[in-house]
Amino acid sequence: MKTIAFILIALVAALHAGILVLEMFYWDHPIGRDIFSMTEAESATTAVLAANQGLYNGFLAAGLAWSLISRKKDVAIFFLLCVVVAGIFGSATAKFTILYTQAAPAALALLATLLWWKKA
Repeated sequence: MKTIAFILIALVAALHAGILVLEMFYWDHPIGRDIFSMTEAESATTAVLAANQGLYNGFLAAGLAWSLISRKKDVAIFFLLCVVVAGIFGSATAKFTILYTQAAPAALALLATLLWWKKA
């Protein structure tokens, strides 16, 4: 069952690596504007802020990858909690669907980690 937790953590890490790419490199391009429903003016004005957000998402992805490579449950729990909190905050302040796209997958991975990743 530990495998399920590892797979879910890897999926959350991949999601946040993808968000990094979108926010840092495609925010001010047609792809980013379509995904985030922005005009050219909006994306140009907010590109620097988005790149900063993307970097933070990269840190979350890196932390989750570190938890898998090091096989440290406490590291996984910490970074999954960070994603859940960030997702809840983002859904309350930016876009409600962040609750489903970021917080929920991380919460599921967190639950799997707490239930199935036993201490060795």
